[in-house]
Amino acid sequence: MTSVPDDTASQLAPRRALEYPALVGILGGGQLARMTAEAASTLGIEVAILEHEANSPAGRIAMREVTGAWTDEAALAALAKDALAVTLENEFVEVSALEWLAARGVDVFPTARTLATVQDKLLQKQHMRSAGVPVPDLAEVTRPEDITAAGERWGWPLVLKARRNGYDGYGNATLRGPEDIADAYTRLGWPERTLLVEAWAPFTRELAVMVARGRDGACVVYPVVETVQRNHICHIVRAPAAGDTAMLARAAAIARQAVESIDGVGVFGVELFELADGSILYNEIAPRPHNSGHYTIEGCVTSQFENHLRAVLGLPLGSAAMVAPAAVMVNLLGKRTAPARADGLADALAIPGAHVHIYGKLASRMGRKMGHVTALGATVAEAEAAARAAADAIVL
Repeated sequence: MTSVPDDTASQLAPRRALEYPALVGILGGGQLARMTAEAASTLGIEVAILEHEANSPAGRIAMREVTGAWTDEAALAALAKDALAVTLENEFVEVSALEWLAARGVDVFPTARTLATVQDKLLQKQHMRSAGVPVPDLAEVTRPEDITAAGERWGWPLVLKARRNGYDGYGNATLRGPEDIADAYTRLGWPERTLLVEAWAPFTRELAVMVARGRDGACVVYPVVETVQRNHICHIVRAPAAGDTAMLARAAAIARQAVESIDGVGVFGVELFELADGSILYNEIAPRPHNSGHYTIEGCVTSQFENHLRAVLGLPLGSAAMVAPAAVMVNLLGKRTAPARADGLADALAIPGAHVHIYGKLASRMGRKMGHVTALGATVAEAEAAARAAADAIVL
């Protein structure tokens, strides 16, 4: 498709009122788009979805579902028809698609320039380092010898990563020593796939922060949360994260700095490492709502999905304050390969305080994100006990 320079200056004017009927287009039709559509409905906003195949989770509840490639100009035009803004639910969309829409007067957030900065993880972290955001040591990989040299320089282990299209651990490999290089190199798809190598971050915990930023630069920073991974997939989110007040403030400030440095508009998930000495390292950023922010639906005054819509539409951002002392989210991952069916749902709903979200995917497979449970409580431990009990009752 034709690529044009990204010129978004005319898009940045804040809007104080909506024009009805109000419509937002979303590139992608998975669970993030579905939860965004659910938030839109409370504001009287309709949603159009562009997804590769029909009957996507979001497409089935959207006003309009367009089926086609994200680079197909006819599909993009159909998505953007009558839309006040277009956004995305994942960072795998080609930058040229956002440029094409912007060139035709469509307000697109995040902008093509923002997406181009973060889509390639090497360019993303080089940008963050130049902006003063603390990142692990990293280097481009063009041949296996680059990894060996990194190991000699920084020590082992190392992390080898695909520069694009990695998620939930796909596209990453831990290298314990030089003997791991050949297998990881091949498994990650080199030379068709470009790679980077990072020094191992000796973290004690993984943290995350959701940041909403409006067209006018106004920012709302959600509480710092602790994320617990299982097989490289987010398993539990504890909000707020426990810890030293100064350390948590540093984490929140780094997250905001990262979003501001890319001129982000919308909601962004910023993943961080906490080290043993209390210092914080940046891991990566997602230019969209994020798994670590699902607790905000029940746990905060304004969910990440509503604030994402407010931001891309140029509306005032809502409060990120929590409505209870603690909230815990547990992901529901597929436990079988079969048509989707939520066995045990009634048992989960019988647990006081459990809020169950099933994403409406038609098929389950092992490890696939099929839903989540959130519970609020007077303490994190109380909320986690309820959320775990409800999650354990459901088989998807």
